[in-house]
Amino acid sequence: MKQIWRDRWDERYSSKQFAYGEEPNKYLKKELDKLKAGTILFPAEGEGRNAVYAAKTGWNVFAFDISMEGKKKALQLAESNNVKIDYQVGELENLQYGTDQFDAIGLVYAHFPAAIKSHYHTILDKYLRKGGVVIFEAFSKKHLDYVQKEEKVGGPKDIESLFSIEEIKSDFPDYDFEELAEMEIELNEGLFHNGKGSVIRFVGRKK
Repeated sequence: MKQIWRDRWDERYSSKQFAYGEEPNKYLKKELDKLKAGTILFPAEGEGRNAVYAAKTGWNVFAFDISMEGKKKALQLAESNNVKIDYQVGELENLQYGTDQFDAIGLVYAHFPAAIKSHYHTILDKYLRKGGVVIFEAFSKKHLDYVQKEEKVGGPKDIESLFSIEEIKSDFPDYDFEELAEMEIELNEGLFHNGKGSVIRFVGRKK
């Protein structure tokens, strides 16, 4: 299963074109711009669009993904923007991040396999200091209806990999939510996020 997952993303990121574009996610950008720059982690960061934006605005940026092809594209994007990011390839439990290391975590369409997504959120919580912020945007369980109507909007096609507000509250119990909402949005991100979709967005501050 792990190899199939890696192969899938390596294939997607192996094209010269950026799968989700070179610009940061709009919600991530809006919320990140409100914060004082510090140290930030981007899980499942793919080709680096959000990490590079954060680095350009003064953040000390760490990122990881399971795709080596994603890392290659991310470092290419970083170089073309004259910034540096610390990008590792591997599964989260094997990476050497530290307790309370980060001031912020950007979870942007970080759809980990259903069997591990809540476990990963628990690990990531340990790496965020008290008072640190999670910025999150990902497809909700309602999105299944959207992707069945229009495949080009992208996103998982199994409901277990999608999110509900109840899951978010359960996975992030010790957070004050500055925003937590499910909504329909219009996506225009590169080749694979185009059209109307249903997402959950939240900004949570660790108590």
